[in-house]
Order: sequence, then C-alpha cells, then structure tokens
Amino acid sequence: MNHVYLVLGSNIEKERHLPQAIRLLRELTTVVQVAGVYETAPVGLLEQPVFWNTAVLIHTPLSPAEVKTHILGEIERRLGRVRQADKNAPRTIDLDIVLFNEGVGEYDGGDGRFRPIPDPDLLKFPHVAVPIAELAPNLPHPVTGEPLQAIAERLSGTGQPIVLRRSDIIIS
Repeated sequence: MNHVYLVLGSNIEKERHLPQAIRLLRELTTVVQVAGVYETAPVGLLEQPVFWNTAVLIHTPLSPAEVKTHILGEIERRLGRVRQADKNAPRTIDLDIVLFNEGVGEYDGGDGRFRPIPDPDLLKFPHVAVPIAELAPNLPHPVTGEPLQAIAERLSGTGQPIVLRRSDIIIS
C-alpha cells in the first residue's frame, strides 16, 4: 500500500469546495489523516481572495499517475476546476501529490507534463510545508533529509505568504 501526502487548496467558494474535496477523497480512496485548514495569502497573482489549504495522507495501491488522473483529476473535474494560463489564478480546488512513499521520482500527470516527487513546492512555500508537516513532522524530506517540521518552521519565517490562522472546519 502506498502512502501518499497530498496538498489541497481553494479560493473560490473555499468554505464549500475544500470540505467537499475531502468527502470525495473519502469516497475514492482511503483517507488516513487530514491536517487542519490554513488560511494563506495568494502567491504570484496577488489580487485574488485568500486560500484555504490543507494536507491529507491517503493509502492506495495506485501509482502516482493513477492517483493524479483517477482520484485528484476526478475531484477537480467534479468541483469545476478550470485551468487558466496563469497557474496562480483563482481556483475552486487544486490537489497535488507532494510525497509518494518516501521516494524520489516523477510521473506523468495525464497531460504529458512530468511532475517531480517530492513536489518542489514543499521546500518553497509555507502553504505546502506547514500542513504536510502537521501530518508527519518527523518524516525526513526524501532529498534533503531535513525533518518536515524544520522545513515548515523555516518557511514560516521567510516573509513569503504566512499561515494566518488554523481552523478546524474539515470533518476528520
């Protein structure tokens, strides 16, 4: 069984879409753990609503490509995700694989673009690192070996969009 850490984000009707994404994950796979919800400032395109982000640990026999297309892609489709030219544009929901087991590699996300594992955003953005670290604070990053909690603490103090508050709106 594969241990897959996902990050989820929404800034369009986030109060509805983020909990719905968790419910759909539970319908489509085995959800083991859900982090709290973090309100974060947008990255890149700053003139848009704030995001709600969370992380989820799932167990699945599927490969990364299958998780992306059969689970994450299906949830994004059901929740009306529209991809725009600007990857930082507002969205109903965004789901990404951050860690797959404790491995390093890449996978085809179904659109011909290869995505790396671990997701490089884990080392760049608090909205990814903080909720993932909540789920597995002592797990070492597969490339750097640094505990995820140390990464989250470092990024939370870098002046990048900071976690503004934690809310327990997601049903565990």
